[in-house]
Amino acid sequence: MLSARRFFQTLPTATALLWTFPALAQTSAPATSSDTIWSRAHLFGDMGGLRTVLARYGATLNVTDSENLLANLAGGVKQGATMQGVTTGTLDVDAGKALGLQGGRFYVTDMQIHGQSLSGPYLDNLQTANGNEAEDTTRLWELWYDQAFLSGAVDIKIGQQSIDNEFIVSRYSGLFVNTMAGWPLLPSADLYGGGPAYPLSSLGVRLQAKPTDSTTILAGVFDDNPGGGAFRGNAQELDKNGVEFNLNTGALFIAELQHATKIGELDGTYKIGGWYDTGFFADQRLGNDGLSLADANSNGTPVMHRGNYSLYAVADQTVWQSKSDTSRALNVFGRIMGAPDDRNLVDFFFNGGVTLTAPLPGRDNDQAGIDFGIGRVSSQAATFAQDSGAPRLTTEELIELTYGAQATGWLTVQPDLQYVINPGAGVLDPNDPTHILRNEFIVGMRAIVTF
Repeated sequence: MLSARRFFQTLPTATALLWTFPALAQTSAPATSSDTIWSRAHLFGDMGGLRTVLARYGATLNVTDSENLLANLAGGVKQGATMQGVTTGTLDVDAGKALGLQGGRFYVTDMQIHGQSLSGPYLDNLQTANGNEAEDTTRLWELWYDQAFLSGAVDIKIGQQSIDNEFIVSRYSGLFVNTMAGWPLLPSADLYGGGPAYPLSSLGVRLQAKPTDSTTILAGVFDDNPGGGAFRGNAQELDKNGVEFNLNTGALFIAELQHATKIGELDGTYKIGGWYDTGFFADQRLGNDGLSLADANSNGTPVMHRGNYSLYAVADQTVWQSKSDTSRALNVFGRIMGAPDDRNLVDFFFNGGVTLTAPLPGRDNDQAGIDFGIGRVSSQAATFAQDSGAPRLTTEELIELTYGAQATGWLTVQPDLQYVINPGAGVLDPNDPTHILRNEFIVGMRAIVTF
């Protein structure tokens, strides 16, 4: 077990950054010419001319690495620290320039995931602490072709896709380190394998239409089960390298209406949407004999429900912008969603908060923010826990405070604090089954390098 004192003693550099990030944020990179390592957008610059050569053929190569050092200092299953990261490589090809297919785009992404997750062994929470959390592997993530029509007013994308890159996305929620600020808790808990979202993807077709300059319609159908196994199966292990291309299970339909607007001079985007999964989902409490699955007389076979669905809404709105420095703005965001309680572990999720861009003078590319998340365990799942002799599950709440500092054009450092209230919505502490897990305090640092 790693104590808080020992953690900070063994990681002096990270600690100094964490507790002095306002000072870091006020420190600009050295004033240098545009071709120096300190001012370039990529650490490796033109990669010895490779980027220039690729650009001639309409191709763009990007490589990024995100590393997360996180420690649980109080509560949860145990205290300690882990580090986990992902290196991502993407090749984006303009098919018009490369092949003469005007309006076409070819895209491929692969990932190398490494390190140890904090949430499972240390936290046992619902809202996992780190957006990089996944099993160690090298995998194909996305592989698709997109073709635009009608001068870009309509485009169709086909291939292996991770839908969290386009659906249920909040512009401002994406700042935060906690996983659920990206792909939300509700689909993560209620879809097979968490759905076709990081680190998984599925074959599918996505249509995007822009009937007006301010309105966008997104709709798609995808295989609902990236791993192709049972609901509680390990989807990442079943498709360890992302090349199974499963099409043998149900279909996931998802659609979203987006509207961009202004309140005065302040931009906002509002979205409503929903998804429907044609697969079968087990009842969270009842067997097909009418008894609770926790009843000793139950045959242990749950009622199977055909289909599953959720409705959601997303809002991003700038509420203030400095007249003297337009890069400084205060933004609010919120996402809310619900699902049926009989076949889902989580039937309600909300996250929302505030971000401030350019929070300090001379730091136009920095961001600071606070996020609040709440996930509610469905009444059927809560009652099953009670039937089993455990406490009735309720809700888990998360508060996150973060600051993203653009240290150079290619390096972002992001100190982060998270506080989890009622972890796991009230699950028992495995080290002391007479009590539920105590509230957790997580501290850490994210570093993102663009090569």
